[in-house]
Amino acid sequence: MRCPYCGGSETQVKDSRPSEDGAAIRRRRVCPDCAGRFTTFERVQLREVVVLKRSGKRVPFDRDKLQRSIDVALRKRAVDPERIERLVSGITRQLESAGEPEVTSEAIGELVMAGLKGLDDVAYVRFASVYKNFREAKDFEDLLGTLGDGLLAVGAEADSPPDPEEPGPEASPRRRAVRP
Repeated sequence: MRCPYCGGSETQVKDSRPSEDGAAIRRRRVCPDCAGRFTTFERVQLREVVVLKRSGKRVPFDRDKLQRSIDVALRKRAVDPERIERLVSGITRQLESAGEPEVTSEAIGELVMAGLKGLDDVAYVRFASVYKNFREAKDFEDLLGTLGDGLLAVGAEADSPPDPEEPGPEASPRRRAVRP
């Protein structure tokens, strides 16, 4: 393993242990030339998967690119990192074990959307808006309709006028400080 700092070709493994999900081995390494320390992960790869892009170009499947795409969709969302890692590992395993040497980018996008839909609705909408190349607000409305009627009902309440029979926030009793 080459050192990412100085490019030295000989690095030493100082610590080795399974990752949190058990799907990889985490190795802590040190470079004897520059004393730089870094971490590597070793994963099982069942087979080489080639991605067929929309343009017709063929590129090797990149797990890190999948991870980055999901991380962007989940930015500033309170989702446990272990659940994200399980999603990425699950999609990767599914692609490698499918038996197909080539997989379309559309198939990967659908797998990501299905995974995000079960993980976080906001991330699902974010990813879908880029993946499906949304051009107008109606595209969002159509997608939100697939998430369930509950979301549309909440949106409808916000647009409807308040019910005069129901007390609003201004009708709530307030306490006043009593001065001596």
